Amino acid sequence: MILTLEIGNTNIIVGLSDGEKMLFTEPLLTHIRSTALEYAIAFKSILELYKISADRIEGAIIASVVPSETPVVKQALEKIITGKVMVVGPGVKTGLSITIDNPAQLGADLVCVSVAAIKKYPLPSVVFDLGTATTISAITRDGEMIGGSILTGVNTALNALAQGTAQLPQISLDGEVEVIGSNTIDSMRSGAVLGNACMIDGMIKRYKEILGEDTTV
Repeated sequence: MILTLEIGNTNIIVGLSDGEKMLFTEPLLTHIRSTALEYAIAFKSILELYKISADRIEGAIIASVVPSETPVVKQALEKIITGKVMVVGPGVKTGLSITIDNPAQLGADLVCVSVAAIKKYPLPSVVFDLGTATTISAITRDGEMIGGSILTGVNTALNALAQGTAQLPQISLDGEVEVIGSNTIDSMRSGAVLGNACMIDGMIKRYKEILGEDTTV
């Protein structure tokens, strides 16, 4: 079994894979000031919740877009498992052909989603990852990662609206979404959810013009 971690700006997603099967995925908040011991306790607690002994873990792999947290999380994993802990980055052979201007600049998250898309879905493909940022990855029919787009994430945009205006509040995305909002909250929810959906639809159309109409999304 392999412990997999995605370190994002908002959450650390902890997963456990057994061959092709994911046994679980659980989110933890990314705490910039947490120590390796605090992370180790959190990871061990998740394993205990699923009644999995750390001795059964053969190794771990980390994909991170928060460089400051990568060594801390790696140290935490080394405290609870005896197997090798790998970090996705330069020097790790993924088999992915990267044809952007500077392949070393490609984020570990985009490397991982591209490798997964090639393995699991027909090519060409375009992959959307909605998080603190919304990223788009373009993979050609020949399995080359040729680039993509980075956009503001849904909640990031909502937070910017609330912080940058005098009268717009922080809102939840829970609840019905109406195209035409009849009050401030419904109007913001319409823009955040349907506006992003339209953006995604529009980007898909543009990507298909380059990659082909049979592109998998």
